[in-house]
Amino acid sequence: MRMHSPSLSELHAFAAAARLGSFSLAAQELYVTQGGISRAIARLEEHLGFALFERQGRRNTLTPAGQDYLQAVEPAVMAIEAASAAARRRRHGPQLRLSVTPTLFSHWLIPRLPDFNARHPQVLLSFSPYRRDDPLTAPEIDAWIRVGSQQWPAGIEAEYVIGRDLIPICHPRELQGPRAIRNAQDLLARPLLFHTNYPGNWARWMQARGMTQPCPAPTADFETVALLVQAVAAGMGVAMVQRCLVEEDLASGRVALALEAPVNIERGYFLCHPVNRAPSEALEQFRAWIQVQAAPRAVTLPA
Repeated sequence: MRMHSPSLSELHAFAAAARLGSFSLAAQELYVTQGGISRAIARLEEHLGFALFERQGRRNTLTPAGQDYLQAVEPAVMAIEAASAAARRRRHGPQLRLSVTPTLFSHWLIPRLPDFNARHPQVLLSFSPYRRDDPLTAPEIDAWIRVGSQQWPAGIEAEYVIGRDLIPICHPRELQGPRAIRNAQDLLARPLLFHTNYPGNWARWMQARGMTQPCPAPTADFETVALLVQAVAAGMGVAMVQRCLVEEDLASGRVALALEAPVNIERGYFLCHPVNRAPSEALEQFRAWIQVQAAPRAVTLPA
C-alpha cells in the first residue's frame, strides 16, 4: 500500500514550531538548524497543498488550516513519543529527564544528587538544556525546576521546593572589631551589592524589617549569584541572596550571615510538570526526595 502520510521528522518540526511559535526555538528543541525546520515545514506544506503558518511580527502563527491539522496529528505524534520512551525504559530502566534553572542546579542540586543516585540507582537522570522562555511543554522532558511565584501557565502543576528565604551576607571580617555589623543600620551603611535580575531584594528586606527610609543606591550589581558571592568574598560589600544558594559558602566560611534576619518572599523554586501527563514512578521518587532535601533539618552539606 502506498503511504500518503508525511515523514515523522516533518511532523516533529511542525508540532514543535506550532507549540513554540518560532522556527528558531523549534530548531533548538530538536537539535537541528533553523533552516532544517523551515525546509521540513515547506515540504510538509507542499505535501498537503496548503499553508500551515503565517508570519505575525516575530512569531509564526498557525493558519486555520494549520490549527486543524495540528489537532489531528499531534495526539498521534505524542503517542509515538510515549511508546518510544516506554520502549527505552524497558531496555535501559526508568529514565527521568529534567530541566533545571542553572543557579539552583549548580549551587544546590548537584551537591545532593549523589544521595539520590544512592537511594534510587535504577533511575537514569538526564538533564535538558535550560531555556529562559521555555513553555514547559516539551514532550521529552518529564519535569522542570523553575523560579517563580504562584503564576504558572495553564496546564502546569507547580510544587514549591525551596528558595523563599532572603538573607544578608557579608565578608566574615565584617562581623569582627568595633565596626562590626550588629544591626540593620550597620548593614545598610556598608556598600550594597545588587543582583541585576532582582534589584528589589534589598527593598523587600527593608520593608519586611519595618524600615521606611529609601533603599540606598547599589555600589555595584552582578548578573549571577556566583559573581555576587565572589564579590562579597572579596570584601566588596554586602549582598541579599536566597539562603539555599549560599549554604556551601556559609558552611565553608567564605562568606558569613550578616544578621540572623531572614525574610520570606513569594518567589522561589518550583518543580513543574504538565497536568495532562501522569507522573512516572521515577518522577514521584524524585519529587519525594527533593522535598526531603529541601526540609531544613534534612539538608546535608559537604564537609
